[in-house]
Amino acid sequence: MIRKKQNRTWQWSSSYQLLVTLMRVLFGLGWLMAGLTKITGKAGEASWYQYPGEFLTDYFHAALLKPNVPEFYKAFIEHFCLNEVLPFNYIIPAVQVIIGVLLILGIWILPSVLICMFMHINFILSGNMNIISLTLYTSAFGIMMNLEKAHMLSLHRLLKSKRSGKQLAAPTLSDVSEEALQPASVSLP
Repeated sequence: MIRKKQNRTWQWSSSYQLLVTLMRVLFGLGWLMAGLTKITGKAGEASWYQYPGEFLTDYFHAALLKPNVPEFYKAFIEHFCLNEVLPFNYIIPAVQVIIGVLLILGIWILPSVLICMFMHINFILSGNMNIISLTLYTSAFGIMMNLEKAHMLSLHRLLKSKRSGKQLAAPTLSDVSEEALQPASVSLP
């Protein structure tokens, strides 16, 4: 009976770990696609690189007019961001692509997620509070809270096992005790 519970616990833990890993990969894919669409342009739209600073300047001016943007953030936009539009124009898409690739591969997951959260906070503070923003922010927080489980199927885990000299392999049926696989026997008095 105890073996069956252990086997179910192992299956639940593996399923949960796979779910967190899938969330990490999809989150990374979302960031990668966000950066690539800014660099290459969406269907029928110009890329950020084609007309440098144009989109961000319009975005910052629109944020200054929104009533839900905090005053300190409006001051930040007005006195800093509008003066540095061109660096932001090139840095934001490049960072999104790099972060997306790192998350998909599973390298430097914690720093990548922290950068994602920082960018999400800035996006929300600029007046873009919507369900997608909240979902992405929650996903970043979920990955961060389950960091150990997010390393399944990651390059980080593979490199770590190579350095320590351990053989990295998925659990097999031989790892589960044979008693756990045997049908329960009923003893009659």
